[in-house]
Amino acid sequence: MTFKQNIIFYAFSKWFCRCLLTLYNRLSIKNTPILPDGRAVIVASNHNSNLDPVVVGVAYPRRLTYLAKEELFKVPVLSCIIRHLGAIPVSREDEVRAGVVLRTLLDILTIGEDVLIFPEGSRSFDGKLQPLEGGVATLALHSKAPVLPVYIKGTFAAMPRGCTFPKPKKIEVIFGTLIDPLDLPENMKDKQKRYYILDRLEKEFEEMMLELG
Repeated sequence: MTFKQNIIFYAFSKWFCRCLLTLYNRLSIKNTPILPDGRAVIVASNHNSNLDPVVVGVAYPRRLTYLAKEELFKVPVLSCIIRHLGAIPVSREDEVRAGVVLRTLLDILTIGEDVLIFPEGSRSFDGKLQPLEGGVATLALHSKAPVLPVYIKGTFAAMPRGCTFPKPKKIEVIFGTLIDPLDLPENMKDKQKRYYILDRLEKEFEEMMLELG
């Protein structure tokens, strides 16, 4: 498939998924972000369901790349769809080796592609926000890419762990404020910068949760 065909397939798939989510899950999107020109962005979302990458991809204005379990790439048809929707396979071994994952994401950001990550590390078991891991802050500092917080409400009810088909539950997406590592003082130590980014991200999640109610 050529690059042009890939873009067309991505655009069609995004439009199709958005129509489905709007009709079936009454998808609503708040605070569509204004993105910086010429800079890649790290989109950081809470994680409740396997639906989350699709929901964020539909709501986000630009093309997104994200990592997906390699087992999904062995499923006929699905493998073709997720590959052209920006998914990159990652093995179980690589999943537990944070350095490999961070290096892959850094390479993607370096070529100017926006990436989607889930700072909690895995799907929530109860629908509540889990403690954030430090990888998102490390990635932001190394890449100099701003972090865009996004919070999803409703995907846990629609498709929690163990569920194989989504339920017609309302899904809401809200975008927060960009957290730009370039705005931090140059004399601030890296450890302090990582803590600041994580703290800001957690507060953004809390504010977005309150706004959605």
